[in-house]
Amino acid sequence: MTATEHGGCVEQIRLVPYDPDWPRQFEEERILLSQIFADSTVRIEHVGSTSVPCLTAKPVIDILVGVSDLRLVESRVASLQSSGYQYVPEYEQQKPGRRYFRKPQTRPRTHHLHCVVLGSEDWSRTILFRDRLRDEPAIAEAYSDHKCRLADTVSKKGFTEAKTPFIEAVLGRRPP
Repeated sequence: MTATEHGGCVEQIRLVPYDPDWPRQFEEERILLSQIFADSTVRIEHVGSTSVPCLTAKPVIDILVGVSDLRLVESRVASLQSSGYQYVPEYEQQKPGRRYFRKPQTRPRTHHLHCVVLGSEDWSRTILFRDRLRDEPAIAEAYSDHKCRLADTVSKKGFTEAKTPFIEAVLGRRPP
């Protein structure tokens, strides 16, 4: 796997076979997040490669929280931090419509929390891509193969960007 420099340390893209325990890990976090957002209407979804049975993935549970307004998330930053999440506001420069958290606050991370407006393009694209992978095993297998090839050839930072053309093709925005 490719290594990249990060703060003087070498980081590698680590892909692992599907772990049938991932849905349970998500469910534990969903319960915690439901308590944090108990007085509001939100949707909490397991997304990313760990949400797709049989898919090779980085061993990090991606969670998408859909809210009516991002100010709701901003009002819960302290609660999320006391539950072990680290708020990463600098990512808002890249995606202003998202509030991003990671857990634990030190590496290795086990959870990524993406909070977006319910029904927004970010919400819809993420759910659509997950559902296509779940519903179409051939696409999931091709995506897994694509990620394994990328892990051997690109940096960790470039990994996400390098997946974009495949994702866009699956979403019907570019030819495969």
